[in-house]
Amino acid sequence: MGPYPLFFCRDWSRLSDDLLALAPDLVSVVLVTDPFLDIDSGSLNHCFNRVVRFKEHYVVDLDQSPEFFVKASHRVSARRALRKVDVCVCERPSERLDVWLELFANLSRRHDIRGLRAFSRRAFETQLRIPGLVMFEATVDGDAVGLDLWYVQGEVAYGHLAAFSPLGYEVGASYATKWTMLEYFADRVGWLDLGGGAGLADAKADGLARFKAGWSTGTRPVYLCGRILQPGAYEDLARVNGGCDTGYFPAYRHGELA
Repeated sequence: MGPYPLFFCRDWSRLSDDLLALAPDLVSVVLVTDPFLDIDSGSLNHCFNRVVRFKEHYVVDLDQSPEFFVKASHRVSARRALRKVDVCVCERPSERLDVWLELFANLSRRHDIRGLRAFSRRAFETQLRIPGLVMFEATVDGDAVGLDLWYVQGEVAYGHLAAFSPLGYEVGASYATKWTMLEYFADRVGWLDLGGGAGLADAKADGLARFKAGWSTGTRPVYLCGRILQPGAYEDLARVNGGCDTGYFPAYRHGELA
């Protein structure tokens, strides 16, 4: 797999050569592109065997004021939440690791997050030390009820993960952190990537998609791209796991992750 959750590349014209160099060690590579990628799906076909328009990511053009584009009900919920919730930017996110793990455990229970998506403590230790991380902390009477994680790269801030305690959900802390996030980034970057809906399908009607749509000014597509580096080994592995025509890439992991 490529880096989670998005793949970035300085020079896409040279990516094909880089992928070929991996062939002695890897059977296949799969990745999801940056929604702000300045390349079309036709050009991606020169690098990959499979290119699928995967999801629409909800994005924000920060040239506009939140008062004009944020959904009215979201604005009301944010104002209500901010009367109870204080939100600040954490100066040293790595020091909030234990708080984050507790909140993420609650998120995992609510949404049955397991396997690769659950991450390990070590993974989160690394993530919280990555340069460009901005962490928003929501508190009620001094106690943490939510954390919202963003990564800044160039002119874009990318939403990574957000998790809240039971009290955080009760007081609408997610609305408070999102409104504060919009204000914080307004004069720091040009765009925000709120991400897409939940799961593998691009379901615009799911609750997470509706929530993100209410904060956005539009959408941009991301593409799921797969490259077979060792065709013989790929076919052998896929045959054991249901064949190559599963519609899932890589086919040999269909039973495990689909």
